[in-house]
Amino acid sequence: MAEEYAECLLENKFHENCPGCKVDQLKRLRRGFPFSELLTVWLIVLCTALPISSLFPFLYFMIGDFNIAKKEEDIGFYAGFVGCSFMLGRTMTSVIWGIVADRYGRKPVILIGTASVVIFNTLFGLSVNFWMAIITRFCLGSFNGLLGPIKAYAMETFRDEYQGLALSAVSTAWGIGLIIGPAMGGFLAQPAKQYPSLFSEESVFGKFPYFLPCLAISCFALLVTIISLRIPETLHNHKIDDDDASSPDESFDAHKVLSHDPESHKATERNEKSSLLKNWPLVSSIIVYCIFSLHDMAYTEIFSLWANSPRKYGGLGYSSADVGSVLAISGFGLLIFQLSFYSYAERLLGPTMVTRISGSLALVLLSTYPLIAKLSGLALTLALNCASVAKNVLATSAITGLFILQNKAVRQDQRGAANGIAMTAMSLFKAIGPAAAGIIYSWSEKRLDAAFLPGTQMVFFILSTVLALGVVMTFKPFLAQTQH
Repeated sequence: MAEEYAECLLENKFHENCPGCKVDQLKRLRRGFPFSELLTVWLIVLCTALPISSLFPFLYFMIGDFNIAKKEEDIGFYAGFVGCSFMLGRTMTSVIWGIVADRYGRKPVILIGTASVVIFNTLFGLSVNFWMAIITRFCLGSFNGLLGPIKAYAMETFRDEYQGLALSAVSTAWGIGLIIGPAMGGFLAQPAKQYPSLFSEESVFGKFPYFLPCLAISCFALLVTIISLRIPETLHNHKIDDDDASSPDESFDAHKVLSHDPESHKATERNEKSSLLKNWPLVSSIIVYCIFSLHDMAYTEIFSLWANSPRKYGGLGYSSADVGSVLAISGFGLLIFQLSFYSYAERLLGPTMVTRISGSLALVLLSTYPLIAKLSGLALTLALNCASVAKNVLATSAITGLFILQNKAVRQDQRGAANGIAMTAMSLFKAIGPAAAGIIYSWSEKRLDAAFLPGTQMVFFILSTVLALGVVMTFKPFLAQTQH
């Protein structure tokens, strides 16, 4: 049946009313670089990534304004719970959104995700107390389940030769969103204080000092939602052979049929005979992805807390705008690297080796952070910016490699659910990240005179330990790959 279906496709006999077939047909006929598709994917992912970490530069001050922390050293403790509430919400719904994407299509889930940013991110900016902040962030995470479906969409809407670029665009936009989001938060928070000539204390931005960055992101999300109304659906809505009562095990991925690769066919048949949770190439890559995600989210929160904290506690004493400047430079550096060098590195070394090398280099880099805190003036600015750019480039490169491994491990009709499982597991680990980071950071500020790893040295040691575990797990026999 597989050979007959391949011939049918090659003769252009697509199912007339199937949106997935129409996309496949357009892919066959399209020539040239897919600029518009790349831009669309990039904007959608950026939209969903911006609000995740945009709060970190001002969260320290926001918690202080809520007057819930009795002592300054306790701010990090409460900040961790606000930071993790988004990921906790996403943990509880990601598999559901993945199943919805496989059953009803990628597009509805994408639209719901972008629209949720408009609503709940705006409400978060208007939070008047600790619990309102927690609830709005939780709701934002619960409805924001589009990262898995957008990865499936990217794999299905790009030709074979551009699929590495498509997933690189997802991880690049994701990484840049996690950097530019905090930069926006740093520059736009407390506008009446930072820009008194433009915003008065009596204006809505004076009464709600953290509303402006949330409003800016929500306006961007509204624009992306409107753009997303025009994207095509890529899910096939038919059985492969309409005349035969084919069992699910006989379903076939048109994408792999067109490749004419016998090994791909064998890999597909192997995957079809097992559930996703028995697919070890998928499961092992998700586990490694979770470890790296835990590290990245904890690092994101700790970096901002460390930069905002006073010098007497081992921090840098930076303002939210100072942190925003550092993160904006990091985002620009990441964009240049991913667009110019990542695809070449992935083709040359393969996704597994890129992840392994990136994690190892990041491990070395992290060990320098306690030394950076001892610098001041121009030396501090240069060292911090260089370290931040390098760290974010390495983190995004590692995650991109794992994205590629996950999506190559399953066939099309499983990608939504597979990415949903990955998002659920990753979101759980990312929910643990900020909560644990906040608690550990608050604890570290109370042990400045400890004999072993005093103050923030302990924080960066724990971060390095988590990252080292992730690097070790990229080796065989733990990390398996689908043979093509």
